[in-house]
Amino acid sequence: MAVDKSGFIWGTGRRKTSVARIRIRKGTGKIEINGRSLDDYFACDRQRTTAVAPLRHLNVMADYDVFANITGGGITGQAGAMMMGLGRVLSQLIPDQAPELRSQGFLSRDSRMVERKKPGKPGARRSFQFSKR
Repeated sequence: MAVDKSGFIWGTGRRKTSVARIRIRKGTGKIEINGRSLDDYFACDRQRTTAVAPLRHLNVMADYDVFANITGGGITGQAGAMMMGLGRVLSQLIPDQAPELRSQGFLSRDSRMVERKKPGKPGARRSFQFSKR
């Protein structure tokens, strides 16, 4: 476990094109994402729940302060990236819980990406409308 000079433990999570850099330390349960609160950053309850799922699963929401820098992608991808980053940090912080975090899928990279657009088509698989005449 690598603790920096400020007492933070770092972790990185990725999902689609989003990257979340997570810093965590003992505290009061404050969660800050890109300088904003959790409720302010993730407007939808589903994304909020996804983002802090590892903390909730281990019942340590009020024990740690979390600071996240998230870039790229959309809101859902960013929530997934934060979930993975938190899982990685917590597996370093509480090593005996790492198998439980892995079994819940918090340490697995979701590798699904958007399929690329093909030449001569308007999208990945969509074709132009067929005209009989």
